[in-house]
Amino acid sequence: MGRTPPGNPPAPLLEPVPAVKPLLGAENAGKPGFYTVQRGDTLNRIALDNGQSWRDLVRWNNLPNADLIEVGQVLRVSPPEAVVSASGVVVNPIPATVSASPNAVPAKTAPTPSTAPPASAGNDNGLNFIWPANGHLIAGFDEVKNKGLDIAGQSGDPVIAAADGQVVYAGSGLRGYGNLIILKHDNTFLTAYAHNKNLLVKEDQKVRKGQKIAEMGDSDADRVKLHFEVRRQGKPVDPAKLLPTR
Repeated sequence: MGRTPPGNPPAPLLEPVPAVKPLLGAENAGKPGFYTVQRGDTLNRIALDNGQSWRDLVRWNNLPNADLIEVGQVLRVSPPEAVVSASGVVVNPIPATVSASPNAVPAKTAPTPSTAPPASAGNDNGLNFIWPANGHLIAGFDEVKNKGLDIAGQSGDPVIAAADGQVVYAGSGLRGYGNLIILKHDNTFLTAYAHNKNLLVKEDQKVRKGQKIAEMGDSDADRVKLHFEVRRQGKPVDPAKLLPTR
């Protein structure tokens, strides 16, 4: 009695399958104002592509470590106060101003140039950009191959802020950009200045239009040049359409 019939092996013991822990923010996947992390992403890259500061992404998502994000994790990439219109566009009701953090380093006053900068061109946000360097243009904007303008120069030539703003990134953590500075001008526009030799400003610092922020170099580039990008809501746009004719 109770013995297993010949030829029938005993049934294996079934072990409970451990529950799969959902990734952080999974419930927000696909919603406007959120982004699902893809393979190869970094927080700096996600911030640039969404027109935000990486520090804001850390704060909005309560990230314990900015270097540890997982494929499939869903991150908030617009301010918690943002509203979504009926068309699904994220609208930020916060006034378009740039405020420095309480610990921001006071901006150094740039020397007055001997000649006035060229007249600036306006855009739909009232910003007036100026050229960030004096060299000649060696590569124009291309949505696929070049997301900005490449400007030639000599090592150490001044790189200046194209408009008033706040430094939201200063470092070399984005592959392909070398020593990079990103300025946030309002809730719509960012500008990026890549391949520098030296960076002269720090994150959270306020800068003024025309202020020297870096020295031109060839970091992560095949020659000395400035790669300059303008991003509207995180998306690259042709800087030439916003800069004055020269």
